[in-house]
Amino acid sequence: MFFKRKKQQALEPASKEQSYWSGVRKHFYKSKPAVWSVRILMVLIFVALFSDFIANEKPVYCKLDGTTYYPVCKDYLVSLGWDRWDAQFFSIDWKKADYESVVWAPITYSAYTIDYSNTQFKSPFDAQRVSSKRHWHWLGTDEIGRDVAAGMVSGTRTAMLVGVIAMSIATIIGVFFGAIAGYFGDDRLRASRLQIVCNFIGLILGVFYAFMVRSFALSDGGVFFIEMLKSMLILLGILALANLLALALERLSGWNKKRALPVDMMVMRFIEVLNSIPGLLLVLAILALIKRPDIFNIMVIIGFIAWTGIARFLRAELLRVRELEYIQAAQAMGFNEWRIIWRHALPNAIGPVLVSVAFGIASAILMEAALNFLGLGLSIDQITWGSLLNEARRDFSAWWIALVPGFAIFITVTIFNLIGDALGSAIDPRLNQ
Repeated sequence: MFFKRKKQQALEPASKEQSYWSGVRKHFYKSKPAVWSVRILMVLIFVALFSDFIANEKPVYCKLDGTTYYPVCKDYLVSLGWDRWDAQFFSIDWKKADYESVVWAPITYSAYTIDYSNTQFKSPFDAQRVSSKRHWHWLGTDEIGRDVAAGMVSGTRTAMLVGVIAMSIATIIGVFFGAIAGYFGDDRLRASRLQIVCNFIGLILGVFYAFMVRSFALSDGGVFFIEMLKSMLILLGILALANLLALALERLSGWNKKRALPVDMMVMRFIEVLNSIPGLLLVLAILALIKRPDIFNIMVIIGFIAWTGIARFLRAELLRVRELEYIQAAQAMGFNEWRIIWRHALPNAIGPVLVSVAFGIASAILMEAALNFLGLGLSIDQITWGSLLNEARRDFSAWWIALVPGFAIFITVTIFNLIGDALGSAIDPRLNQ
């Protein structure tokens, strides 16, 4: 009994010393709406990852003329250029082939398959001309005979891609600007006059050569995401050369007297200017310059305009964190400022950023749906939830095309908002107590 009590007393401190993030996780899972939101999100991610195995006109597995094929998997290899289809499959009707054995996807249509026997908005309850119930259009068809259920599966992948990739871009930009504005403020970042002049000239030259000279490449030269990445690398390269030139001139001239740069003021004024322009209007203005709209265009554009909220949250947290004792101790030990930011200050200020990212994903999905509803986001042959809603405008009696994608958008935006709300409550120490 004595040893049991001693063992219990020895374990008590360990049980009480829970890490901050384990406490956040425990508090987060106390919210039932948040837990159910995470479960629904897992289902959406599963559908997005395995959409080709859920909705496809080709079989998942089939045995034809004594040979076994996996057409869906082979499609991946063909699209990557690692394989090619045999000549007999170029004009095959997969639904009418004489199989020895076959396993179909749950939805036997892809998002772009046109069923000419069921055009002009066939509802799920109308009489459909199909060879068997296996090929029934469970959510109906649109005007040209495309399966709505397959379009919903394809739209799930698009929505998840837009939300995650767009907010990843926004997070990178927002964390960078929020970190330098919040940690350095208006008095901690110091630079010489030569550095200021060289960086100013380098910024002008970088914008000119990276964006103005390459304006044709950005608008019609290829994939917008790749071209934008090239432009950003050119801009960063020119700024790096400008800083190297400034260091060389400082050593030659001796003009190395430092003065404070008001980076906080500059970043906040830039954010205010960007926020003064309506986001949808800014996206439409940028899309007007692109001749070949693509899903990656939407991701990059949303990412480049959605970072301001992340930057403001992080700036506010770092203004508090930089005055704490452990930051002052790191400065007293002579650590590099950038090391203090990324190793010490940022990990302890990242909590509110996660909340902003959760809400931002919902906003990105909603903006992508709005653009495609207006017919301004993607090319006419790409299927998303927004483009399905746009189809419903052609015939208001096609209720299923408006109801199903509209409900999917509502559910997706709601779960991300619930996750963000619960995460904010869990991260806030006062609410956590």
